[in-house]
Amino acid sequence: MPDSQPQPPHHDGAAEDTASLLLCGATLVDGRTVDVRLGRGRIEAVGTAGSLTAHTARVDLNGYLLLPAPAEPHAHSDTALTADGDGPVGYEVRDVQRRTTEAALLQLGHGATALRSHVRIGDVQGLGAMEAALQARRSLRGLTDLTTVAVPRLLTGIAGGDGLAMLRDAVKMGASVVGGCPDLDPDPTGYVEAVLEVAAEHGCPVDLHTDGADPARLARLAAVAGGLRSGVSVGPCGGLGRMPAAVAARSAEALAAAGVSVVCLPQGDCGGLERRGCSAAPVRLLRAAGVRVSAGSGALRDAANPVGRGDPMEAAFLLAAQHGLDADEAYAAVSAVAREAMGLPEVRVEAGFPAELLAVRGARLSGVLSLAYSRIVVHRGRVVARTSAVREYCDSAVAVALDLPRQGRVKGAGGTA
Repeated sequence: MPDSQPQPPHHDGAAEDTASLLLCGATLVDGRTVDVRLGRGRIEAVGTAGSLTAHTARVDLNGYLLLPAPAEPHAHSDTALTADGDGPVGYEVRDVQRRTTEAALLQLGHGATALRSHVRIGDVQGLGAMEAALQARRSLRGLTDLTTVAVPRLLTGIAGGDGLAMLRDAVKMGASVVGGCPDLDPDPTGYVEAVLEVAAEHGCPVDLHTDGADPARLARLAAVAGGLRSGVSVGPCGGLGRMPAAVAARSAEALAAAGVSVVCLPQGDCGGLERRGCSAAPVRLLRAAGVRVSAGSGALRDAANPVGRGDPMEAAFLLAAQHGLDADEAYAAVSAVAREAMGLPEVRVEAGFPAELLAVRGARLSGVLSLAYSRIVVHRGRVVARTSAVREYCDSAVAVALDLPRQGRVKGAGGTA
């Protein structure tokens, strides 16, 4: 039962400031059925069903659960959708722009109205991949908010000088965040210090890849990262799950004390790190220590995860199914906590908050985490994507399954999910 591909409507950015939209008959997580009026990119009013009016469009959300939209805190759009290609990944500007745009639209169709993508710079691609990602960001404006993380390979030693200069150039071009993988540099601590120096110069956040398998190195990272005002995120920290519990707990406490966020990848892929020994982060241990833990989808059908879906709902499902979080906590990890880690405004289904919303066919959050096919996505107060799925059964097959007489017919066997 495949989902239809999301088809965002034409978007006129000028209309965003004046358009009004009424979402009718939506169910909230607390069980209320409400109307929600949107205008000027925000939620104007929330009232009982039938109590609100709008001068323009209406969307019937009867049978849908209305949620704050998820955000994707850890994507690799520059390599997305390359798993089936022959030969090495190409970094021509046109190809990277196309992949980044297509990947962002796929994730938008799943509900992610904001996306943070890690983009490699240096080596053979130079700044071409970053240029392409920034072009994609401009073309997606009004549909989804794409931010880019500049990811150099080396920042220390003789070879690292070029990487450091290129990192500064990437920020000047428009990269919003600086990051990289200190584990792959000969001097991991020096790498982190260099990234933090550039971040302090430009006042931008830091987002680092680390397996977290070395507790001393992780403690040093936390120590030097704690003072950065614009925030530091690390992930996926799968190595913490392979440590003795007491050692992992001390590492988690160090991260919490430094205010460092962890972006876990419940699918278990390492987002371009060495695959050997990869595992999922110990989410419950980190949360118990007070660490802010969000969840990302990671690789989207590339060499690191050839079957990656880029679906925040899947990440939330895995947090609930494999890590013991309840449905509310799991969904918060891909929505409220993810947005906080990305420095985005808080979203609630209440008047005054940004109109970043996801409507999913279903009545309860636990149900939509396990079976979320039909979705309607709202970004800046406008419907920007719809995905619909219809389930149908053959009458004779249903009769056999229900042990009914062969001549009997089952009415209403089809349904929408």
